[in-house]
Amino acid sequence: MTAAVLRRFILLMIALIVVVVMGTQAYESFTARAPGDLNTELGVQRFEDGQHDLALDYFAKALAEEPDHRGALMGRALVFIQSEQDADAAAELNYLIDFLNRTLTPDDNTGRGVLAAAYANRGIVHDRNGKYDKAFADYVAALRTDEGAVDEPGMIHKVLYGIPNPSSVRKRAAYLQQQLKKPPEKRLMRVPEIDEKQRMRKP
Repeated sequence: MTAAVLRRFILLMIALIVVVVMGTQAYESFTARAPGDLNTELGVQRFEDGQHDLALDYFAKALAEEPDHRGALMGRALVFIQSEQDADAAAELNYLIDFLNRTLTPDDNTGRGVLAAAYANRGIVHDRNGKYDKAFADYVAALRTDEGAVDEPGMIHKVLYGIPNPSSVRKRAAYLQQQLKKPPEKRLMRVPEIDEKQRMRKP
């Protein structure tokens, strides 16, 4: 065996080892997902593509694998909000908020972010249905739970979506608080061009 052949053999073996290691890691990362995670991710992708029925199918599969999967519950709520099924959205968020308040542990930062987003999204549902006191209470609860999870979007979001001064939970809560202090006849609760920029929260 010549030196050139030996060198080629060594390089091929190194390449093979790298491929096997990377393939093993990819396989493990795919198969090691918690029950419901994959279908939840697929549901979120379909939701973002505007395929609401297909998204709900994936979220249902996720919940069949893992009842009370918080990502799937939130996904269902977002579909209902987007499609203006407010009663269904409120019911889903009520359940998710109750479930998280019963099961969250102090070190579950992700769960706290989901809970904050659930409060914020329920606030949006109350807000657009004219239940401003409830909306304000939910926005405050969201900020107290995890302000960072529901804070206004960063610079990248502003550039991508062309919204230099987007709405935020804090801004809307402050506005509602200001208006609710006024006599009912002097309140201006809706400003359509601003309200349209209000975003649902995905932790």
